[in-house]
Amino acid sequence: QAQLVESGGGLVQPGGSLRLSCAASGFTFDDYAIGWFRQAPGKEREGVSCMTRRDGMTYYTDSVKGRFTISADNAKNTMYLEMNNLKPEDTGVYYCAADPPQHASVQAMCHSIWPYDYWGQGTQVTVSS
Repeated sequence: QAQLVESGGGLVQPGGSLRLSCAASGFTFDDYAIGWFRQAPGKEREGVSCMTRRDGMTYYTDSVKGRFTISADNAKNTMYLEMNNLKPEDTGVYYCAADPPQHASVQAMCHSIWPYDYWGQGTQVTVSS
């Protein structure tokens, strides 16, 4: 069964760091587009960062630029989101997603309505002192 399994969330103080991991099983996502989304309490899900592997383009929402980094390791069939200088407004449930290569911009694929084929179960990130 194809699935994405996330790990790495937790409670961290403002200014701290976390690395989220998302391991794919049941399929090989070497050239898949990948993305990280988050949903804060009472808010809609938003695209945080995405990467279209066919051209190596990346997208970051403005609030995380310079602080978050998306990456993927094909050998481990795993994607990552490195989060530094975390702020309370980064709190939320983070979801990873993967989709076969599409003829679409990385920005379009980071929109919350993009119909990714695969989604992780979500991992809670709480930034609080």
